Amino acid sequence: MSAATAIYPPDRVSLREVGLRDGLQLVRTFPSTEAKRRWIEAEIRAGVRHFEVGSFLPAGRFPQFADIHEIIETVAAHDGARSAALVLNERGAEDALRTNVDEIVCVVSATEEHSQANARRSRDDAIALIGRIRAMRDAAGHEALINVGLSMAFGCSIAGAVDPDEVLRLVDLLLEAGAETIGLADTVGYAGPRQIGELAGQARTRMGRVPLGIHLHDTRGLGLANASAALDVGVRLLDASLGGLGGCPFAPGATGNIVFEDLVFLCETNGFSTGIDLDALAQAREIAEASMPGEIFQGALAQAGAPANMSWRAAP
Repeated sequence: MSAATAIYPPDRVSLREVGLRDGLQLVRTFPSTEAKRRWIEAEIRAGVRHFEVGSFLPAGRFPQFADIHEIIETVAAHDGARSAALVLNERGAEDALRTNVDEIVCVVSATEEHSQANARRSRDDAIALIGRIRAMRDAAGHEALINVGLSMAFGCSIAGAVDPDEVLRLVDLLLEAGAETIGLADTVGYAGPRQIGELAGQARTRMGRVPLGIHLHDTRGLGLANASAALDVGVRLLDASLGGLGGCPFAPGATGNIVFEDLVFLCETNGFSTGIDLDALAQAREIAEASMPGEIFQGALAQAGAPANMSWRAAP
């Protein structure tokens, strides 16, 4: 069993909370370091174990991630909790490898147009970078997983339609480059359930035991339906953000991620135990909302509450 399979077993759903990274990309205000710590600690009490906590980017341009070292240490202080962080180049990877981060996240675009707009590099260069970062990881003796997100996998707001066969070709190249988990991202909410199910099912088949994730946005209201379709074809690693925060600054029309709380409810009502206590998760949301009073938080569960006859307790 590989390290990635041990962390993301194929027989259990794993939910990754990306609010502290993807969720903070487009906000006008962002939490203080202390508020982020309380946010994380409240989610850990609720049973959340997987966090994407920020990006290794210049603090002057991206002040919301200036405290990424401290936030990684906050997660590392809790047994069983894991942190992931985005890197865009070798300099970011060097910085990441000096921390206790558990996963190094790289992004490759499914279209050349978005790759240039998002990272100012070709897709070939982005894939080559993954190989170099993995080599850096191995040379440093670090145990961080190499986690690759394939953005615009279901449609691109710059280039338009994306050929599924091209996405599958890129999946093969990512595996060759050393990706240890791969996530298909509907970055701008173009897909419907059938498209999600077909492409995710094919990708999962060719990836073997390498964990496949899904990263969905609710731009056109199909986020949870798409998550259900992914679950139906065996995807067991799903991203979402508390309150549906987030969006890509280099993707015209992008809006927030699917709502983490609502995804927990979807999984539980479909028979997939998450180990997450919805009542306790609501307390984490209160912390995040108080720290960003000008931001809009989404979510049906936050409005209606969990059904009175249902109760799920946090994992020990």
